[in-house]
Amino acid sequence: MLTIGMKLTITETVTPEKTAKAVGSGELEVYATPSMITLMEKTSATLVKDSLNEGEGTVGTLVNINHTSATPVGMTITCESELVEIDRKRLVFKVVAYDDKGQIGEGTHERFIINNEKFLSKTNAKKERTGF
Repeated sequence: MLTIGMKLTITETVTPEKTAKAVGSGELEVYATPSMITLMEKTSATLVKDSLNEGEGTVGTLVNINHTSATPVGMTITCESELVEIDRKRLVFKVVAYDDKGQIGEGTHERFIINNEKFLSKTNAKKERTGF
């Protein structure tokens, strides 16, 4: 059951593949903003996954994130997601990321609960309408 205040923490290590240089968001070998956002989305999705009905999933629809400190390769990133609002199928999360020296990012993330099969069917129908 989805409940306001649910929390989950996930950690990962900054590897060369997760740097701004590797993902194309910059030229330096520091933890990339897109990598941090991916971890925030993953943590939020994982937090609610077991509370959904059979055949349901969530999709990310909004991120409002500040990335406030650079992190070098080799450090550990810890992300905490907290479910702070439930509005029918819209879920709002407070997300915060830390490295070994302190907070590196924070913000909000929204996800919508979807029926997986229906969502994929509707999405794949785009190919038929456009001739792909």
